[in-house]
Amino acid sequence: MPARTTRRSLLAGAAGAAALTLLAACGTADAAAGGGRLALVAYSTPKDAYAELIPAFEKSAAGKGVTFTQSYGASGAQSRAIAAGLPTDVAALSLAPDVTKLVDAGLVAQDWDSGAYHGFVTRSVVVLVVRKGNPKGIHGWDDLVKPGVKVLTPNPLSSGGARWNVLAAYGAQLKAGKTSDQALAYLKDLFAHVVAQDASAATSLQTFTGGVGDVLLSYENEAIAAKAKGKDVDWVVPDATILIENPVAVTTRSTNATAAKAFVDYLHTKPAQEIFAKFGYRPVVDGVTGPYAFPAPKQLFTIGDLGGWKDVSKRFFDPKTGLVVPIEKAVGASGG
Repeated sequence: MPARTTRRSLLAGAAGAAALTLLAACGTADAAAGGGRLALVAYSTPKDAYAELIPAFEKSAAGKGVTFTQSYGASGAQSRAIAAGLPTDVAALSLAPDVTKLVDAGLVAQDWDSGAYHGFVTRSVVVLVVRKGNPKGIHGWDDLVKPGVKVLTPNPLSSGGARWNVLAAYGAQLKAGKTSDQALAYLKDLFAHVVAQDASAATSLQTFTGGVGDVLLSYENEAIAAKAKGKDVDWVVPDATILIENPVAVTTRSTNATAAKAFVDYLHTKPAQEIFAKFGYRPVVDGVTGPYAFPAPKQLFTIGDLGGWKDVSKRFFDPKTGLVVPIEKAVGASGG
């Protein structure tokens, strides 16, 4: 079995990591005149989408005079950085618990998820990204634990994307009729095949396209984007996979809450959702079309089917008692 590696590039301190990725947009505006500067702190994968969304918003009536700073990184690290004081007007994270932590800290309003879209701005599913032509013949979850198959996934103790991957793999086993103990045994087998765990989904994709591994567990939108950029990848949507829902919220410490809310509202408009769809995200707004046909998995399940985030976060990802912790220790990985 190949040597396993653990990447810790974003784990040297959440606030420091986020600060290193801070990108400032040019220009200033007087907040009293309806403009002002917004700080967007986001998980890693939608960076390219926001590179189009932000200029489009700035050209709109609601965004006139608004400029942005942007920070991207692993979702869990970004959430911790916000809690540690990283200036943030809008938090766009990978999964709801990373926002819930900010609610508990008084940094996001309790009713952040009460609107028509329940706080979510994009959707996706977990897919199996393979080399062009699928030389290993990967068609489903069982193929990932065959002898010689090398798997990549981000570290579930730092990456929101990795947590979706873990739950997709676990839930798929339940959908196949296995018990919870058998599903957990599958996770242990799967991670024995994992040869690299980066700190974020975006970095994990870079490692894979750089030539490491046979299969990458990833967001569907990441696979679509990689293909669009000319990378030699294909992907398989497994028969059973999980529906990913990505949240966005205005923080209570925002110094320009009116503009921040206007930006979040804009992200739910049809033009903005079409931009997200262009980058491979499944829209949350009905009637939005894009350049890609999004296949419907035969057994698409949700986090609610696994007990909901409150239960799942404690059961799987608690840094001391979570089911993932001994699995990580067994393969020599760490994180948090």
